[in-house]
Amino acid sequence: MYSLSSESKRFVLVPILVVVATQLLLVPSVSSLNLTNSYLQHKCLVNQGKYKPGSQHEKALNDIIQSFSKDSEGFHTGFSMEAYGKEPDIVAITYQCRIDSRGPKCHSCVVTAGSELLRKRCPRDKGAIIWYDQCLVEFSSLDTFGQINYDDNFCMPSTKNLIGDSISFEERLRLLDNLTEMAVTKIDRNIKGIKKAVLYAAGERRLGKNNLYGMVQCSGDLSVQGCNECMTYYTVHFQNCWKSKQGVRVLSRSCNFRYELYPFINPKGPYYTKF
Repeated sequence: MYSLSSESKRFVLVPILVVVATQLLLVPSVSSLNLTNSYLQHKCLVNQGKYKPGSQHEKALNDIIQSFSKDSEGFHTGFSMEAYGKEPDIVAITYQCRIDSRGPKCHSCVVTAGSELLRKRCPRDKGAIIWYDQCLVEFSSLDTFGQINYDDNFCMPSTKNLIGDSISFEERLRLLDNLTEMAVTKIDRNIKGIKKAVLYAAGERRLGKNNLYGMVQCSGDLSVQGCNECMTYYTVHFQNCWKSKQGVRVLSRSCNFRYELYPFINPKGPYYTKF
């Protein structure tokens, strides 16, 4: 259903905004939405180098991974970024869960992804990132808090092309733009005591005989401005990947977006809107 595509960095003016995210292949019913947690992609950040067996770096990583077995505030908010030490000896782990997967699903996804990355996909690499349907996990030896990552990304377009102008490029952009505006203006109800944008939105729009479904999400360490900038960049950067397609997932370390002609997010989930 999907193919994997990547493109070199280039910026072409295009109607603006947006983004995010994610998951589920074909869904037979609304009750089954948000149950899959498929592995999507990973990247070993070889430019950050390797750590030695038995080193303090390895011990710190193992300690953090073991701490995932415990319940923590991060699984309930859907985002956590922990860093120990100073460059070039920083040991940092970041995870971001889809907002509708907060809680036990987030916990399960992070434990699976972290172990997979550390033990199998990128053993001994100081830097690595892995994407699943419901979360991403990143190891790093760099302090990247609040920075937009323009390097670690991929595009998964549907293998099926849109027929004619059944749903125009502008209409898809408009839905993603509307979702992005909601993501940066809606206050996260799950974080008490702090007024912070949720940086996530999902929804659908009726277009003639078709419904168009979409979702956008930014990393929890980005500001509202950073989220907007990230969404705009990746919409433009991968436009040739998804412009003619019935559906697409574009995922990066900092923001993500997805649209489809079928529902892939439970409409009863948080921050879901029918336009």
